[in-house]
Amino acid sequence: MSFLIEENISLAEMTTLKIGGKAKFFAAAKSEMEVVEALKFAEENNLETFILGGGSNVLIADEGFDGLVLQIALKGIFVERAKDKILVTANAGEDWDAFCEFCVAENLPGVECLSGIPGLVGGTPVQNVGAYGQEVSETIFAVKVFDRADSQVKKLSNADCGFAYRSSIFNTSQKNRYIVLAVTFSLTRDGEPKIVYKDLRELFGGKMPTLQKTRQAVLKIRAAKSMVIDERDPNSKSAGSFFKNPIVANERFAEIEKRAKTFGIESVPHFKFNENNVKIPAAWLIENSGFHKGFRQGNAAISTKHTLAIVNLGNASARDVWRLKDEIQAKVKEIFDVELKPEPIFVGF
Repeated sequence: MSFLIEENISLAEMTTLKIGGKAKFFAAAKSEMEVVEALKFAEENNLETFILGGGSNVLIADEGFDGLVLQIALKGIFVERAKDKILVTANAGEDWDAFCEFCVAENLPGVECLSGIPGLVGGTPVQNVGAYGQEVSETIFAVKVFDRADSQVKKLSNADCGFAYRSSIFNTSQKNRYIVLAVTFSLTRDGEPKIVYKDLRELFGGKMPTLQKTRQAVLKIRAAKSMVIDERDPNSKSAGSFFKNPIVANERFAEIEKRAKTFGIESVPHFKFNENNVKIPAAWLIENSGFHKGFRQGNAAISTKHTLAIVNLGNASARDVWRLKDEIQAKVKEIFDVELKPEPIFVGF
């Protein structure tokens, strides 16, 4: 084997929550061949495999993971012109925010509103990462993957990925089948930034900012909510938004509003998702179910800056986070009859 398989490696420091036990085996693959070799090692030793990226959207059990944790560490960004588009390919191990910074510096709009999101490029198509009115699915051209079903490297088109709100085939119908190796984005040079998010529209007052000013504004907004990684900020020791904003049918929403009124809540904020569905802010549901910023469960707590984030106060266990998650879900279900779905991946539970 051309690279190192390590044993009993602590995973906590590889996650933004700084929580988790040890991996029985660990490997960081820096090439496609090393990905193949690591998977072969796991198969030969009858080991379950977990694919780890930047650790920004994961909660690892205190007991750790009794198998192989494979970190995809492929690096490199490549630019090519295709007719009127610029195709930018980033390998899965590239830092996502650094990639956003690169695109902004190259005057390539399409990911500027996604600045500051922690994690690696390889994780973005899995969750169809989005923020402030922009999603990666809007600009992803293709995703290069290793198909574990037939041990082949393939390219999937945007349509093949089945993108939807915070989802794709990678975390739904084909979960655990594909390993993302690289992502290609189709961008247009010198275009305008996407200014649709309310705070951004108000900040710029109807004027069209540069990409750089848009990126700076997004980073400032995220920092105010402790949604950028900052070792000096205890609220940033989190997995970002812990729950997805529920999407419900119009008829179902009417029932939710009716139920809310029995608890003295006159109206429920919502946004049109499409003709038949609306999106309800999960943070509002949490706040109106009796939870406040800073609410604590052991050494896990709701952020003092943002109700949607669960943070590690210093020595939180995965059990602390799990109990707080359960408590929030149960109360929102009781008050609104809405089931909040977590965003992070749970490993080893």
